[in-house]
Amino acid sequence: MEQNVQEALSPTQVTGENGAFYLDVIQGLTKEFKTLPSKYFYDKQGDRLFQRIMACEDYYLTRCEAAIIRQQREQICAAIQNGEDSFDIIELGAGDGTKTVHLLDSLARQGKSFRYMPVDISGNILDELTGNLLAQNPELNIQPLEGEYFQMLDQAVSLSSLHKVVMFLGSNIGNMPPADALRFCTRIRQSIRPGDRVLIGFDLVKDPYLIRAAYSDQQGITKAFNLNLLQRINSELGADFDLDLFDHYCSYDPLTGACKSYLVSQRKHTVTFPNADIHFSEGECIWMEISQKYTLSQINQMAVDSGFEPVSTFTDSKGWFADVVWKAV
Repeated sequence: MEQNVQEALSPTQVTGENGAFYLDVIQGLTKEFKTLPSKYFYDKQGDRLFQRIMACEDYYLTRCEAAIIRQQREQICAAIQNGEDSFDIIELGAGDGTKTVHLLDSLARQGKSFRYMPVDISGNILDELTGNLLAQNPELNIQPLEGEYFQMLDQAVSLSSLHKVVMFLGSNIGNMPPADALRFCTRIRQSIRPGDRVLIGFDLVKDPYLIRAAYSDQQGITKAFNLNLLQRINSELGADFDLDLFDHYCSYDPLTGACKSYLVSQRKHTVTFPNADIHFSEGECIWMEISQKYTLSQINQMAVDSGFEPVSTFTDSKGWFADVVWKAV
């Protein structure tokens, strides 16, 4: 395998936008333990499948966070404003906006002057979000930004000197290992000024059976969501993954808080790419995604370690999920 890696990383048949996609995929699949970048889950079909996952009975995260924002939106709005009447709201990984709309409505009713800048790598999601929000409030000042988080964050911050509120909801912070999450929060802090606020959603540690069930639904939607990335690789990168040769497996380690999703090869076979053959043995796994769970003390420590001061913590009635407000110091 190693002798083919350098040649494979010269995607002569894949150019432009797909060039980076190709390189990320080949680099992941030529590691000792294969991985695929979860950021590529969200093409049009991936977006649709994730919406279905969020509607599953066992997927508690969306309902818990929606309840927090719906029931405590006035307190959250007060915590993020820092006494300012005019400010910019920058939401990383905006999604469909079903939770954010409650905060925006509350701020609008209070007569606050704000610009909402949703950031997402999915243009499909941004188009849908913008249309939905403007249908509900035609006067909303919205400026969608499509692209990588930090490139768009820096662009958004440069647009004005107003107080900034950076939102990262939906337990997106859990889609990276803790060390990467710390670097992510530190990078946000580097982009904003002292006094600016962040609002971040964290899934909390709880009964391991509840967590595992959330990522291994009986309907098989999570499996289809993971397999869709292989289909996308086939369509956009010219690979020949046979989706029937992979099954989905989820594990949760309550000692580390790491819930991981894998695709497991069902037999020995080879997948062909432009310039590369990727070999799978029976039972070999591709690590697809992590969904990290935290304690409240771990969350507060992450705030301090990344240059923030914890301001407020909002949890649902069951204590399963937390939306936290931090202040940049």
